[in-house]
Amino acid sequence: MLLEHTTDIYDGVTVDGASLPATTEEFKSVLEASLEAWRSTGKKGVWLKVPADRTELVPVSIDLGFELHHAEKAYIMLNMWLPSTASQLPANASHQVGVGALVLNEDGDVLVVRERNGPLRGTGIWKFPTGLIDAGEDLPDAAAREVREETGLDTEFDSVLAFRHGHRGLFGKSDLFFVVRMRLTPGADSSALQPQESEIEECQWMPRKLFAKQSAESGTVLLQELTTIMEGHLAGEATNGLRVAAAAEEEGGAEGHKGEDGRKKGGGEDGERRRHAAAFRGKKREFSRK
Repeated sequence: MLLEHTTDIYDGVTVDGASLPATTEEFKSVLEASLEAWRSTGKKGVWLKVPADRTELVPVSIDLGFELHHAEKAYIMLNMWLPSTASQLPANASHQVGVGALVLNEDGDVLVVRERNGPLRGTGIWKFPTGLIDAGEDLPDAAAREVREETGLDTEFDSVLAFRHGHRGLFGKSDLFFVVRMRLTPGADSSALQPQESEIEECQWMPRKLFAKQSAESGTVLLQELTTIMEGHLAGEATNGLRVAAAAEEEGGAEGHKGEDGRKKGGGEDGERRRHAAAFRGKKREFSRK
């Protein structure tokens, strides 16, 4: 008798955690027989998913050579490499992913928050809305959620401005932190700020110069980097706007002009393609500077 399981294309085995024997004695006996059978048929990695309500099986599994891999609310995952060679099983997840959102209002002020909890609590420092991305959540959705949770405002994704790869984070994991540009959704009331009571002490719109001054004086490297990214992006955005306008004018303006053959040049679809190309060239140059 073997444990209920499935096999994969890597000659691996995944044990069905929902059909494990009822007692530790029976589990140990069947697991030993299963391991012997899998070794004899050339299986390599074994994944054992123990439900959270069957944790008494974990010490038994470890005694037979299994190692802890990771744990979630509903289960504990263990694994074992059967060959005598070095294990080729993938390690546990190595990174967490965070996001920070740059949001500007119609006056060019920056949306900032002051933490009630967190590393900046009690410092008086203002920062972008930030947070960790949930499992299965897309980056734009995570940014919009964090802004909504921390400030009460609805925003939509515009672009990724930069990212940072750091190490020695929570539980020794590495960290990927993305800075994204978000825009207020059409019709949104920028004055309808509602700080998240559990995490945010206060939120407000802060003039960019004041935010830059605070960041420079804070001694916080990440804030200083965020300010540099923000100013570089906005300067590039303005420059790109000038490039697009200049390209349109060079091609005959938004309405275009007529050439010798009497056909309109620069306007309509032809002009639109040229203006998009000019904007794209500007974006490439902006990106290459970062």
